[in-house]
Amino acid sequence: MRNIPLVDLKAQYYEIKDELHSSWEEILNGMNLFLGPNVQSFEKEFAGYLGVKNCIGVDNGTDALCIAIRSANIKEGTKVITCSHTFFATVEAICLVGCEPILVDIDEKTYNISPEEIIKYIEENAKFDGERLIDKDGKVISAIMPVHLYGQPAEMDKIIKIARKYHLLVIEDASQAQGAEYKGKKVGSIGDITGMSFYFSKNLGAFGEAGCVTTNNDEFAKNAKLLRVHGQIDKYTHELYGYNSRLDELQAAVLRLKLKRLDKWNERRTNIAEIYKENLKGLPLILPEKT
Repeated sequence: MRNIPLVDLKAQYYEIKDELHSSWEEILNGMNLFLGPNVQSFEKEFAGYLGVKNCIGVDNGTDALCIAIRSANIKEGTKVITCSHTFFATVEAICLVGCEPILVDIDEKTYNISPEEIIKYIEENAKFDGERLIDKDGKVISAIMPVHLYGQPAEMDKIIKIARKYHLLVIEDASQAQGAEYKGKKVGSIGDITGMSFYFSKNLGAFGEAGCVTTNNDEFAKNAKLLRVHGQIDKYTHELYGYNSRLDELQAAVLRLKLKRLDKWNERRTNIAEIYKENLKGLPLILPEKT
C-alpha cells in the first residue's frame, strides 16, 4: 500500500530550492541574521497580501498570540472567550499573559467558535455595566479570541457585532488558515489584532518555527515591535518586559518564496480535498463542509 503524506513538504522544498539556496547564500555571506531586509520585506509583502496595515514578524505562533494579547493592552486577571476545540497554544497563550480562558462550544458545520454559544454564555453568566462585561465571579471579560481552523474562517461579522456591543476586543488566531477569506477579507485583517503561526506544516510554513502579529491599529503594532525584542526602545534601554522573539532572516526568506505560491498551493489542496469528498460519498463518515 502506498503511503501518501498529508503534506508533502519535500515537494514544496524542491519547487523553491534554487531560489532559496541563492537567497540563503546572500544572507549567510552578509551575516545579517535577524530583523534584516528579508524580514522587513516579508512583513511588507504579507501585510499587502492580507490587506492589513501592519505585520510584525516573531519567532513562533505561541509568542505571536502572547504578543497580540499584550499589544492590545488586555489586562492581567481579565478573561478571554475562546473555543474549546483548538490547539493547546491558543489557551496556553491566554494563561501565559495572566488572563483566564472561557471555553465555549463550536459550530457543528465549521468546527469554529459558535457566536450563538458566545451569546449564550454572556447572557447566562455575565452582566454589562455600560462599559465593562463582568463575569459571575466579578472578573472582567476583555476579549474574544476566535480560531480559524482547517482553513475555515469563523463567523467574524457576528463575533465582531457581539464584541462591539460589550466593548470587547477581537484577537484572531489565524494559525491554520493563511489565505482563507471571509466575505472578501482575508483572515488576519478582520479583528483588532491577530496572532499567527508559520510552523513548518502550516499552509504558509517556515523551515522550523516562525510567526507574526498583524493589525490595523498602529499603537498595537508599536507595542508588538517592542515586545518581540525584550521591550527594548534603544540599546540597553527597555521600556517593559518582553520576549526574545525576533523572526530571523533565513526563515523570512523561506516565507517570502512560499508566499508567492500560497494561493496556488491552497487551490491545489482544495482540489485534492474535493476528490476525496467525491470518492468518500455514501460512506458512514462526517465530511467537512466547504464554507
